[in-house]
Formats: sequence, structure tokens, C-alpha cells
Amino acid sequence: MVALSQVCRAWREAFISRSSLWVDFHCMDADKTRVYLERSKGSPIDLWLDREGDLSPHDPLFQVVPHATGRLKNLSVEAAPATLHSIIPHLCDPAPFLEFLSIDGCHEFEPESNPVLTPALFNGDLSSLRVFYLQWVRTELPWRNMINLTSFMLCHASPADVSVRRLLDFFESAPRLRKIELNYATPISGPAQNGRLVTLACLKRMIIYGNKPSSLLLDHLLIPVGAKLTTMNDSRGLLIEDHLPRFLDNLRNLSNFTKINLRVDGSSSRMRFTGPNGQVSMNHMSLRTDTTPPMLEYLVRFDTSKAERLQIFRANPSSVFPLLHALLPMENLRSLTVYQCKNLYAFAHALRTTSGSSGILVCPKLEELVLVFPYDSGGDVDFVIERVIAMAAVRESRGMKLKLLRIAGLDELMPIEEWKLKKYVLQVECGPGVEIAQRDSDDSEEED
Repeated sequence: MVALSQVCRAWREAFISRSSLWVDFHCMDADKTRVYLERSKGSPIDLWLDREGDLSPHDPLFQVVPHATGRLKNLSVEAAPATLHSIIPHLCDPAPFLEFLSIDGCHEFEPESNPVLTPALFNGDLSSLRVFYLQWVRTELPWRNMINLTSFMLCHASPADVSVRRLLDFFESAPRLRKIELNYATPISGPAQNGRLVTLACLKRMIIYGNKPSSLLLDHLLIPVGAKLTTMNDSRGLLIEDHLPRFLDNLRNLSNFTKINLRVDGSSSRMRFTGPNGQVSMNHMSLRTDTTPPMLEYLVRFDTSKAERLQIFRANPSSVFPLLHALLPMENLRSLTVYQCKNLYAFAHALRTTSGSSGILVCPKLEELVLVFPYDSGGDVDFVIERVIAMAAVRESRGMKLKLLRIAGLDELMPIEEWKLKKYVLQVECGPGVEIAQRDSDDSEEED
């Protein structure tokens, strides 16, 4: 910007007269910082501070702080712990226009050496703040009146500093929160909060990642209509119940979901519910082979009568009974995708009647079934196809003929098998290149 203002007199006058062009401060050069400070006049400023070494008494930062602290709109500070210790005491004057604040302690794995943020930060008044990111710092989250805060991230904070009570107090002081991310900052202690519920009325997305159980916090949060909850854990010793609220009243607004996604990817498992009134996603990193039954058992706690789509990825049900128990309530299910699951015959068997021709037809409105064989299906293929034919025949005899059956993961069907399937199903597609149902990506969420 300085170079452009030196092209000619007309350009100089045009650029200098617009104070909004001089509001980005990096404070790397003393002369440039002074020029920007003068030409920005009274406009709100953005300060981006990145320091690798010690902070000298002559650092250009001190030309801006504290003299122009009252004009701060966006502030991003990234520095080593020792440097942050020197910077933070200078951030004590009020910043009534501050909307974005990010403080990063730069990956210090010794929590006791991370800098501490106290209530003195900007005189304890962060009421104008909208976005608040804290990484590798220590904080007890004492701030109040976060009335305008919409996005909050706490990353790699010491569990000893953030208790359940303090975090709940913080959420209550920020009634407009739309996005919350706790990354290795899950509280694991604190005074008992029995019966306490905090309503996150504006929440759209909450992500909890770490190696501690998140249910201790989630038990006290009311997840609102339209919100998405994602919990991910890299501890193999935790159960599914450790990731989601133990009291399902917290998720009572999610009774109208229309799509369910269950994944067991070898090293992780995930539950995801999608619908007009809310979403739940659960990712459980574990190498245990018995994750599928607990997932199905947790699923049946919900009202799944309105679910229209169910996708199950790489699951390994040990028998037909957990599947049958989970599928029976899904009276409106229209599409089922079973992707690279072992024991595919269990799925086919579960979609038949519960007991003989007079039994209840499981998922009576099912129209589309997608079966994708695992890579190591081997000799199970013929057995699975026999079960699928038997299932399709039963459904056709009950007037519930499948409209579409897609079978992928094998080269081709035997002619007699294909003939039988087409007798009971309106449209049959088979082969290694059959297009399967669109797989949702949890990494491509729309920002709120």
C-alpha cells in the first residue's frame, strides 16, 4: 500500500484520503507501522501478530498497543509461550470494537508453561467479540457478558484449568453461540452439576475431539433443533455411551431425522443422524470388533419411525437379531445401503418377516436396496445371493416388491440367480462398476 501511494501525487492523495486502506497491521517494521497508524486515523484496525523470538522493548507492536487498542476490530496473536507471556500483559486496555480474537501458543506440550489468560484481558470486557479462538493457552474462561459471541474454539487446554462448571458458565454467558469446537479440551472434572442444563439455543454445530469422554459435558447441554453434534475420540478404551449424552432427553429435538449413517471403518465407527430437525454424528475410534451391536443398541433408543434412508458402512453384525431389533421400528424406510459389511446374509435375512408368512414385514416401504460386497467376501457370495433372493420373494408375495436392487463388488451374477432376482425385483443392477448411493462427507460441512 505504501508503494502504491508513491506512484504520483493523484494516487498519493487518493490512497492517503481513504483511511480504510490502512487498517491491516503486521507490526514487522517500525516506520511502516507508524505510517499505517497515522493514515488509518480513527478507523477500526486489524492486528496480525506473529512472533518467533523474544519481544524487545522497541517492538513495533508497542506503537499500536496500548495507544490504538480501543480501535481493534480483529486481533490474531501467534507466538511461543515465553513471548506470549510478554505480550498478554499489554492487552489489558478496553477494546470495545473487538470482534475477532485468536491467540495461539504455538504447540507447547507442557501445559504448565503455556501462558495464562486472566480476566484482565481487555479489562475483562469482551462483549463485542463474535469469534474467539484459543489454542495452547491456559484459561479458566472467567469472562462474562459474551453476548455477541457466535463462534468459539478451545484447543489443547489443560483439563485442570477447564472444569465442567466453568465451561457451562461460559456457555450461559454466550447465548448466541452457533459453532463450538473443543479440541483436546474436554473437561473431565469439576464440582457436581447434577440437574443443571444449559440451553444452546442458537447452536448449529458442535465438535468435540480428544481422548477424554465427552458425555460428562454433554449431559448438561440441550442440543437445539437444527444442530449437528460430532464427537470424535482417539481412545480405544471408551464405549459409545462415553461419546453421547447418557440422558437422551438432551436430544429430544432429534426425533424427526430422516437419514441414518452408521460406519465402522476398521479404526473408527460413526453414527450420523440427519433430518429436518437436527443431526447427530458420532465417531468412535477403536479397533474393537464388537462396535456394531452397541451402535445398533444405541440407535434403537431413538424414535426412528420417520427415518427414510439408512446407510451402514463396514459393519460386522455378529447375528441377525441386533439388525432386526434396529430395523423393525423403521416403518418408513425407503432406501438401505449396506457398504462392504461382513455377514451380508444377516442383512438380507433381517429384511424378511419376523416369523413366517404371518409375521411382521420389516421395513414395509423399502424400495431401494444397495449391497456392496467387501473385498474379501470369498465364498460367502453365493450364500448371500440365496438369502437376497429369498428375502425378495417374501416381500413380493406380501405386495411389497422392491423397485431397485443394486449389487456391487462382484463381477456378475449366475444367469439363474439374475433371472430369479428380476422375477421379484423391478430393476436389478449388478457388477463391479455399479454406482452406489452418494456417500456423505463429514469434512465438507457448510459454514454457518
